[in-house]
Parts: sequence; C-alpha cells; structure tokens
Amino acid sequence: MKQEEFERSRKQEYQLHTTLYKLNKIKFIVIGLASFLLLNCHTYREQLKEDSIGITTTAEGLTLLGENIISTSLYERDFAVSPQSDEVIYTLGDYKQEKRNLVYLKRVQGKWTRPQILNISGEYQDIEPFYTKQGERLYFASNRPIYGDASRKDYNIWYSDRTQTGWSEPVALDSIINTKGDEFFPSLSDAGNLFFTATKDNGMGKEDIFKSECIAGKFQTPKALPKEINTASYEFNAYVSPDENLIIFSSFGRPDGFGGGDLYISRKDSLGKWSASKNLGAIINSDRLDYCPFVDWKSGNFYFTSERNISEPKKLESIEALKAFAHRTQNGFGNIYKIGIDQLE
Repeated sequence: MKQEEFERSRKQEYQLHTTLYKLNKIKFIVIGLASFLLLNCHTYREQLKEDSIGITTTAEGLTLLGENIISTSLYERDFAVSPQSDEVIYTLGDYKQEKRNLVYLKRVQGKWTRPQILNISGEYQDIEPFYTKQGERLYFASNRPIYGDASRKDYNIWYSDRTQTGWSEPVALDSIINTKGDEFFPSLSDAGNLFFTATKDNGMGKEDIFKSECIAGKFQTPKALPKEINTASYEFNAYVSPDENLIIFSSFGRPDGFGGGDLYISRKDSLGKWSASKNLGAIINSDRLDYCPFVDWKSGNFYFTSERNISEPKKLESIEALKAFAHRTQNGFGNIYKIGIDQLE
C-alpha cells in the first residue's frame, strides 16, 4: 500500500465525520441493523445455542472470531472483553463507515446474547472501547460535541460508568488530553495511566502514541513514547498490558512492513526500557490494514482487526454469485481475529 493510499484510508477511517455529521442520526443504523438481524436470524438460532464466540478458549492458530455473529460482511473493529469475561464490546459500522456504533454481547446462563447497540451509542461516531480493570468504567473515542461546543466534531476520549440500567451519560476527559485535534484508542494500565493516539507538535511523526500519567486521580500532560515505539511515520492504536511491560500497536511506513499497516510488539527490560519494536510477522500481518489490538489475559487470547480478504474468483457467472461475493464475511472490510498470546513470538 502506497503512503498516499494509507493516508486516504486514515482520513476515511477517522475524519468522515466532517461530512457525515449532517446525515440522518439514528434512522440509518436502526434500519440497517434490523435488516442485518433478519438476514442472519437463522445463523443466530443455530450458533447462539452454545458458547460459540470463543472468548474463554485459547485459540489454536489464527481464527476468524464468531463468523456471522461478530465477524460479518459489515465492518467490525476494536474488540474488548470485560474483566469478568461475561461481556464483549466492539465497533460495528456499515460498509462505508458512515455510521459506527459501540455494540455489545453478554453471556447469560452460559449463552451469548445477540449483538445490540450500547445505550450510549447510535447517534455519533463511537469507536474503540476499553474497560477499566474492574469493568465498571468504559473509555472510548467519539466525535460527539464536547465542552458545550456544538461546532466541535473532532474525535476525543470519553468515559462512561456502568449502572443498573446500562451505561451513564458519557463524560469527556479534561482538555489536557482532548484538544481540537483528534485523540483516539484509549488504553489504560492498572495504575490508571492513559495511552492514546494523537498528532501533536511534541510528537515524533505523523501519528504517535502518547502516555498521560494519572497522579492523584488527574491525568498529566501527555508525553510521546520513545523512539523504540514512535518513528517519523505513523504509530497508532496501542494496547498496553496492565503492568505496562508490554505494548502492541500498529505502524505504517516502516521498512519491514507488509504493506497496509502492521502490528508491532515491544516489551520493557529489567531497567524499564522499551525494547526495539518487532513486527509480529506474516501470520498476524497481511498486505492490508491490521490494527486495533487487544489481549484478554484471562483466556490467553490476542484479538485484532484486519481488512484482509479471501481470494477473488477469476470469473463470476451470475448476479447471485456477485451478491454472494460482495456479502461474504472476508470481503475486505474489517473483521476480528484471534490467536493465542503465546503464539505471537
């Protein structure tokens, strides 16, 4: 993938809100999701009988997660598992990502419910969920108006607290984090420190990964991670382990990249210094965009989003074949994959 193609993809990924904000708010997603459920109701009846989405079983090899339940012909990304392993939240978008919403499934009496839009989502572009360690607070990125300024349509980091009836009204982080630029992909350690993606003057490249320490309950001025992580190119969407000793993130423009934006890993040594980041290799990375990492340490699974697709047929013989091809799960839109964390290196 050439740099101009990647930059165009990133603009489409994160800045569609500048033109899409004027579209219908909720009607499109309600109708679209209703149609999606109707088309797949038979699949749900068959597959939701069992614990079929593989949250608690360590993967053997790379596995497409929950085909026709989670991974579908629509665009899925940003997977997160609750600390209790009884809920997952991810981002679901339409084909052009004109609407992107936080969607959840819950495990009730050993069975997973059907995907539903989170009560705080559905109107704005909401993406990239992250649970805190007790699972009672959810961080995410959104382009909803912020600080009472209806003209603001940039992405910022918000949080919401779990209540008995759903999630509370989202609260924006302080302006020391949220600027008039875009802030994305929150990841928090057990110490409460925040890692996120942004483009800032004190960064190293076109997009960088920043850390904001949490001291006495307040986030401090963000600082870019060192050269072992950030480069003059693009680094984005970082998952950081609870103890802050491991980081997995995406990068585009490195000499060892596979072409579309790859996942890299780095660990801290005994002195607390990050090792040189390492490409996760051909099993994880493809010639398409691979990003949005998440580790569920309880099950030992690593999850990520990929735009890889299955091979195209040489010739389509009918309109029906064309429709089936267009609506296949691995059609080049985002899907969620998993592999055992012990198989990454």
